Amino acid sequence: MLKFLKEIITNDSTGTGDSGESVEQPVDESQKVEIATCALMMEVANSDDEFTDEEKDEIIALMKNTFNLDDEYVVQLLELSEQQISKSVSLYEFTNVINDNFSPEQKYMVVKNLWRIILIDEKINKYEEHFIRKISSNLHLDHKDLIAAKMEVKEEMNIN
Repeated sequence: MLKFLKEIITNDSTGTGDSGESVEQPVDESQKVEIATCALMMEVANSDDEFTDEEKDEIIALMKNTFNLDDEYVVQLLELSEQQISKSVSLYEFTNVINDNFSPEQKYMVVKNLWRIILIDEKINKYEEHFIRKISSNLHLDHKDLIAAKMEVKEEMNIN
């Protein structure tokens, strides 16, 4: 499964891996979206140089709920997303996939989920805020949407 996910993110459209073995399933755009979304969540979680178990658990829960995935698949997505983050040049690689596949409402939900990760420790680090602003901008959301998403999540989590 991990090999399959690696081929998805590297756009191996031939249907074969590095070893020339046949891949059982075709590349699916929804899987690219899952990887891109997971990578953004991990980028935000790592932005303050403190990737906590709470943040990891929240990412797993959000990925499972958002995309209706099982535990094993989400763990593989986390590993693959981490690899892709280390190879990526910018957030654009991930936000572009989301822009190509999500409606404005779905992008708003991504931003809300990012706020959920940031606010899990009930504080906002300046690097976290910088990342979410950049992501929101790359997703072509208005600043008012960024703030509205933040306020909704704070209310939902009972944070003042």
